[in-house]
Amino acid sequence: MMKFTKQNFIFLVGGIIIHVVDIGVDFWVTTNYFCQGQYSWGILILFFRGLSSLITQIFSYEWFKNDWEDTDTGKTKWIFLVHLFQCGIFIRYWFALKYGCQAAFKQNSSRDASEIDSPSFIQKQAIDVMTDISMLRVFKTFLETTPQLFVQIYILMEHGKNSICQYAAIFMSFCGISISTVDYQVSLRKSLPDKEEFRLLPKFVYLFYKLLTITSWILSISLITLLSFKTSVILLIFLWICGFTWTWKQHTTFCKSKRLEYLYRTVVGIILIFTFFNVKGGKTRVCISIYYATHTVVTVGIVFTCMFWEPAVIKEIHFTILSIIVILSQVLGIIFLVVYHRCFHPTAYCRPQTYPDEVDEKRDRVEIGRFQNFIMQ
Repeated sequence: MMKFTKQNFIFLVGGIIIHVVDIGVDFWVTTNYFCQGQYSWGILILFFRGLSSLITQIFSYEWFKNDWEDTDTGKTKWIFLVHLFQCGIFIRYWFALKYGCQAAFKQNSSRDASEIDSPSFIQKQAIDVMTDISMLRVFKTFLETTPQLFVQIYILMEHGKNSICQYAAIFMSFCGISISTVDYQVSLRKSLPDKEEFRLLPKFVYLFYKLLTITSWILSISLITLLSFKTSVILLIFLWICGFTWTWKQHTTFCKSKRLEYLYRTVVGIILIFTFFNVKGGKTRVCISIYYATHTVVTVGIVFTCMFWEPAVIKEIHFTILSIIVILSQVLGIIFLVVYHRCFHPTAYCRPQTYPDEVDEKRDRVEIGRFQNFIMQ
């Protein structure tokens, strides 16, 4: 298992700061919309915030309950109250700071240290806590941050009015997507013993692959929404149904509870609207190729539809520049995707035949956690 380093601790603190700032920006934007009489936009922003918070609290509480099911039930009760008031993520951040500080700065190297004070146990605690947080960040990103980014871009396209709070919201959305996508891969590498360390260059390649493809897709959906709101809603519902059906057919076993598993599949269906999401591990070349080929075809189709339709609202948003950004982002995103999978993808996890005795021995020593059932490519 890899180590929780001082650099990881710094990123953890940065993530907490951005999370708090993001909450402040959301309420700032919402207040501005209400003050301007744009109640529908303000309510929509609050809806995404509330939906994301509710679902992440449910998963966070269930994970605490599963981890502490053999311990004092008193802990579970106060943890339930904290999550009931939508503050569960802060408890997780507190545990992450506690174990992360011990792992990065105060490791006990004494051979006489007890099992719970041993460096390996502290490292595992820190990595496990960060793993759970990274999963919750992914949920938050695609339940709140990405939809909010779509709403903000759509408002700018439709009304053409720029404000500091809107730019701040868009900036924080991009920061949220960046942190969650890269942090996910870092946690994935650390939690699986067969993985190599996720170094700086792979991080940037993976980051640009995700950001460019998601940005291109959000701009495309914004364009089709400008043409026809009903068409965009039908498209998004259809994509969610396809994603949910695919996840259902994968027979996922991420949660112990069947009801929570249905919620998990529902969330994955939403994530699949915006980016590829592998819920079972293994080889994904065919699935990911079909996924992005479909997105590319739909994106090009939307651009050509807008080009030939040319309603007044399209002419007002510098459509030529926007269409170039959409197509270029998609092409560059696919290029970064190919580079990542050819050069930096941790394929060792899918190849147990390499040094079988050594790999099997490692897997016997490492406790299988939630992350093994939560693989995003």
